[in-house]
Amino acid sequence: MPAKERPLDPVDIRILEILQTNARTTASDIAATVGMSVPAVCERLRRLESTDVIEQYTAVLNGKKLGKGIMALMMVTLEVPSPANYEMFRELVLAEQDILECYAVTGKYDYKIKIVTSSTASLEGLVLRVKAVSGGAKTNTCIVMSTVKSSSPVVLT
Repeated sequence: MPAKERPLDPVDIRILEILQTNARTTASDIAATVGMSVPAVCERLRRLESTDVIEQYTAVLNGKKLGKGIMALMMVTLEVPSPANYEMFRELVLAEQDILECYAVTGKYDYKIKIVTSSTASLEGLVLRVKAVSGGAKTNTCIVMSTVKSSSPVVLT
């Protein structure tokens, strides 16, 4: 049974702000910052995790340093919209390692995909696989030239 949800109080908000800045901040450091005991902070963290306010802790990697220097955004419209075709498309997205994010969106396109890959050749292969899924998809792909803003924290106040 899911933990009972309660509204976030100012201490919860401060804890979340600290973790968005650095998810490796220790419970001890958080406790010192918010003026609580370590066990009290640990209990709050457990509650925030069990209610899915905190979904996961992660590291942000530099793709360029890891040989994945090309980022692209792809908009996708399925040629024949049907439950089966949507499912085939979603299975492809889940199987592709270079697809980092995929969103079902409103408007002209069905999906928006964020891709990080090693070369234009690997990007081209991915585009062709997306186009082939379920008998065809229309795509519009843009290579990212530079990043102006990324991974902004959620403003809580």
